[in-house]
Amino acid sequence: MMNKKILILSVFVVASCGLAYELIAGALSSYLLGDSVLQFSTVIGCYLFAMGVGAHFSKYVRDEDVLARFVDIELAVGLVGGVSAALLFLSYSWLAAPFRVMLYTIVFLIGMFVGMEVPLVMRALNARQTQFSELVSRVLTFDYLGALAVSLLFPLVLAPHLGLVRSSFLFGMLNVGVAIWTIRVFRAELQAHTGRLLRAFGVLAVLALGFAGSDRLTHWGEQGLFGDQIVYATSTPYQRLVVTHWKDDLRLYINGNLQFSSRDEHRYHEALVHPLMERLPWARRVLILGGGDGLALREVLRYPNIEQATLVDLDPAMTKAFASREELVKLNKGALNDKRARVINADAAVWLQQTQEMFDAVIVDFPDPSSFALGKLYSVPFYSVLRKHLAERGMAVVQATSPYFAPHAYWTVDATLREVGFHTSPYHTYVPSFGDWGFILASSAPGYTPPQQYRLPMRYLNAQTTQQMFEFPPDMKRLDMPPNRLNTQSLVHEFEQDWRRTIR
Repeated sequence: MMNKKILILSVFVVASCGLAYELIAGALSSYLLGDSVLQFSTVIGCYLFAMGVGAHFSKYVRDEDVLARFVDIELAVGLVGGVSAALLFLSYSWLAAPFRVMLYTIVFLIGMFVGMEVPLVMRALNARQTQFSELVSRVLTFDYLGALAVSLLFPLVLAPHLGLVRSSFLFGMLNVGVAIWTIRVFRAELQAHTGRLLRAFGVLAVLALGFAGSDRLTHWGEQGLFGDQIVYATSTPYQRLVVTHWKDDLRLYINGNLQFSSRDEHRYHEALVHPLMERLPWARRVLILGGGDGLALREVLRYPNIEQATLVDLDPAMTKAFASREELVKLNKGALNDKRARVINADAAVWLQQTQEMFDAVIVDFPDPSSFALGKLYSVPFYSVLRKHLAERGMAVVQATSPYFAPHAYWTVDATLREVGFHTSPYHTYVPSFGDWGFILASSAPGYTPPQQYRLPMRYLNAQTTQQMFEFPPDMKRLDMPPNRLNTQSLVHEFEQDWRRTIR
């Protein structure tokens, strides 16, 4: 009876491990390749197909070898699954070309091994004269419970606190633990159990070393990915944040994508903030959505007429780092700690729906719409809610990707703003780190005219550069695009296609 319980409990562990590897592969590929829906969909599809293949092959295992093969499979899935995240991350950093091949090969191998586990356990239980109906219900109950446990632990504990690389080593050790447990309990039924036990402890030692050195492996991989010295890196429930330093250049990367370079971020943030603020000398209350680095906030707080600037950013780790780390506080001039600044860590879409506050100006500085989670923040419903919180004479400005590299995406954002009743004034500027980058001013009334001068001293903007920003050459002409609606999220597809064409 005790042996039966041990086999059934092992199902809980192996189900947890199997789902964990799937989630880790999906999350890592989303971090590195973007488009989380595509990555998770293809990873899940490949994994489930491989499970079917594994379940099919399990029938070729002889009855007298079931426990031995179960132990061998636990060692195999523990080793492959345990090293999977580190191997994928390092392959992307140092050998970018075969990453997708590596990804789906690893996912297929893990899925095939996992697909063999449950049929073998059921056969082992059946050999111990367990009633079939009881056998199926118990095995599947613990299988699903294990999946539930990991689905809750992964986003709340594992990804933000352990990270993907360390988590994969941890679950690999759990698989090996099941193998060791099985060998010790059923040693009388296993041939050459001593040799299997030695192999199991050897695999366990490899995974334990990997777990202990996860930070070094991650650092080495990110060093190859970013090149410059990494001065700050952390995984949060929402994203991977990395800050690099080289000579006088600080750079922020989110999920591997460059967000700013300290050498030229002034061009971006002056262009984002001041054409709007110069036309609102009466503004007292400003809302910034995104921009957790505090750089847009820094520019807003230069105006003495501002009484309160509210910044809403999803990730508390982002705002905490830029409010406390010396080199980052120096960059934003302590904006996040200013007494006029109010920092709120929340989903901007949810927060806007819940608040009753009105604002004289709104600055929307979200990351590019590279995923559906971000695409919703560029949609008709979102801009409709935003407009309700804008004062009658107020204006908004939106970071809108590149009108040169992603023209279909850029003009989709413009069409979406116009769909909800805004009058738009598109403009763009050259930022060396990014190339030509675009913004869109939105107001309830037509007739915006670019400023001829600025009340504050600027490093980049003057009357001439401002006038040029609102002029588009023939190769960046307006495109007739449909608005981005929440049920289709055409913007995400346009953004992806635009950048694919650029890379080619």
